Amino acid sequence: MRAVISRVTRASVIVDDEHGNPLTVGAIHRPGLLALIGVTHEDGPEDVATMARKIAELRILRDEQSVTEAGAPVLVVSQFTLYGSTKKGRRPSWSHAAPGPVAEPVINAVVQALRDRGIEVDTGKFGAMMRVESINDGPFTVLVET
Repeated sequence: MRAVISRVTRASVIVDDEHGNPLTVGAIHRPGLLALIGVTHEDGPEDVATMARKIAELRILRDEQSVTEAGAPVLVVSQFTLYGSTKKGRRPSWSHAAPGPVAEPVINAVVQALRDRGIEVDTGKFGAMMRVESINDGPFTVLVET
């Protein structure tokens, strides 16, 4: 599992509804983290636990606080493109990214593990064409891999 985690002052995910109108499906309105998470074929319960722990406990918020310490929210967005390979040719290969039926339960498990820790979590819409808007704080962005 791989995540790009950004410290943000706010963030949101917008999709189009059935009529093509923009609809906000997930948002955080105060300082917290935006976590773009990609899943590969081998990810399992240990990876879920590790990723949730990292998101909850990394001391990357202001004053070196973690999400848990600060009571900060997290916006989780599935991002299969984090496993795109650009080693050959001009088109990325997605062969390392888990397909939707495999990845969605893993993303949901990370979200639930964070919620089980008492963290406020909002999400994007799995498999949808999403527009992610964020105001980076710092900017401060890290890559986390399990």
